[in-house]
Amino acid sequence: MSSYAEAFRQSVDDPETFWLDAARGVDWVDAPTRALDGSDAPTFRWFPDGTLNTSVNALDRHVQAGHGDRTALIWDSAMVPAKRTYTYSELLAEVATFAGVLRDQGVVAGDRVIVYMPMIPEAAVAMLACARIGAVHSVVFGGFAAKELATRIDDARPVLLVTASGGLEPGRTIEYLPMVEQAVTLSQTPPHTVIVKNRDSIPGAAADYKTSSAAWFDWDELVADASPADPVTVAATDPLYILYTSGTTGKPKGVVRDNGGHAVALTWSMRAIYDISAGDVWWTASDVGWVVGHSYIVYGPLLVGATTVMYEGKPVGTPDAGAFWRIISENGVRALFTAPTAIRAVRKADPEAAELAKYDISSLQTLFAAGERLDPDTYEWATRVLDRPVVDHWWQTETGWAIAANLRGLDPMPLKAGSPTVPVPGYRVEIVDGEGRAVEAGTEGNIVIALPLPPGTLTGLWQDEDRYRRSYLDTFPGYYLTGDSGYIDEDGYVFVLGRSDDVINVAGHRLSTGSMEAVVASHPAVAECAVIGIRDELKGQRPSGYVVLKAGADIEPETLRQELIAMVRDQIGAVATFRDVTVVQALPKTRSGKILRKTMRQIADHEQYTVPSTIEDPAVLEALEQQLGG
Repeated sequence: MSSYAEAFRQSVDDPETFWLDAARGVDWVDAPTRALDGSDAPTFRWFPDGTLNTSVNALDRHVQAGHGDRTALIWDSAMVPAKRTYTYSELLAEVATFAGVLRDQGVVAGDRVIVYMPMIPEAAVAMLACARIGAVHSVVFGGFAAKELATRIDDARPVLLVTASGGLEPGRTIEYLPMVEQAVTLSQTPPHTVIVKNRDSIPGAAADYKTSSAAWFDWDELVADASPADPVTVAATDPLYILYTSGTTGKPKGVVRDNGGHAVALTWSMRAIYDISAGDVWWTASDVGWVVGHSYIVYGPLLVGATTVMYEGKPVGTPDAGAFWRIISENGVRALFTAPTAIRAVRKADPEAAELAKYDISSLQTLFAAGERLDPDTYEWATRVLDRPVVDHWWQTETGWAIAANLRGLDPMPLKAGSPTVPVPGYRVEIVDGEGRAVEAGTEGNIVIALPLPPGTLTGLWQDEDRYRRSYLDTFPGYYLTGDSGYIDEDGYVFVLGRSDDVINVAGHRLSTGSMEAVVASHPAVAECAVIGIRDELKGQRPSGYVVLKAGADIEPETLRQELIAMVRDQIGAVATFRDVTVVQALPKTRSGKILRKTMRQIADHEQYTVPSTIEDPAVLEALEQQLGG
């Protein structure tokens, strides 16, 4: 297909033909004869009679096709510092051997494995090894504290946990093993085995830890004694991974991704959206703990035979604002995918792009941004200094790949600041009001997607079908609720304005304000509290806490702030970046007791707001506005 319009039309009118054609980009054990199974609507399954192995599609088939010497993975650590390159043959050997380790530890198809790793090659190896034997991996971001890790262990019920001695951040080392030990101890359903990859630069080894419920082993020792595992064939509808995303109730939601639809969608997306094919060098500057890292550090680029760059470092400070340009120059990167936060950080440190002039980035054709809204100022700055297309696109942990994008490999379109362009084929995006009625072009409303969602999107929530339907399907029957608000203009371009729930987006990381509120509320001096996401020039949003003290509480505001920062850091992790605490006399509420968080956000961001008709005491809003310098 040569045009977006024709591709989108067929994806909507004839999804069977469209997606079976896309499925030819994948190697199957049993090729599917059907694309869509809607027998259990509103839950749908893709390629119900197909079987395959995702790891084989990412590695083996390229080696078997004679491309074993092509570079598969470039690991660049600005923290060690170190650099290592893996060919497809070398990466396959590492993955098959570690799959053998998992097999020897009793892991079988369908078992869950937690991967709690920093940005090192072994993180990708562990993920692909799970896929090789049909195990279901659940990667937990290494910045999460022990309590958050334990919560995910108890939900996924893994038989095994893979970790490393620690992670490296500018100016500090994060030791993982004490947190893993605490999480295993806290867990009601701990794994029976913990495997530790020791990093020379970080102290700590498996031999130092022997929790009563789990046996601890050294990665390198097990690998030395293991033989490679053969790939296990799984159904296209079998789960590939669980990835937890924050929920508004505070309990994480385990998004489930299948094998077949995932492989088809990501293979199609690499070429159609990003214009990346076999042999191209592709770099996603994210973390494997997030969905972007799953889809476009590990799986997507390898599925199409490209070279993927894994970077351990920051956009600034490791050592300077030229870090991104160095990696592009040294590795011949064709396209970079990062979060707007990273672009803003570079701009703040080097507004005139002086560091850019030191490097040859002629290989770079496109900069892609996602994870939060790419604001017009940042878009225009990046476009000016790079003199290349800066392409925003919009998606979610739940969807696994882009909902709206400018399809650079299919039909490039004019770019509009503030818009991720148009719905991707397979996604029937609509805007509806609170009653589910379609609104006119240019009118803001709830962004929904008509069912069925395309392949590669979530198939449900792990062990929680009721919550899946309540969270996404029941609000507007026949539609998936994105939880975002926005509008579609006269040209069909989508504009996403922000979250309509209480999950906030901090530097591309979705975090639950409910979880933070639970921590803040546990402080002995706090009577009640609210945590909201307010605008932040660098991170997009940052959490801001508003606290009502208990009567008679005697504590200095700065002391309270420091104690709450430490509590959130300990129980949720440094990733929350919780630093703002304001003591208030009362929180604005409705007569039914619901805290008016949206109105609070509007006041904190100095936006116009309407006093809700259901408010209990308008004077509370007035006092809050005066306190925040309204």
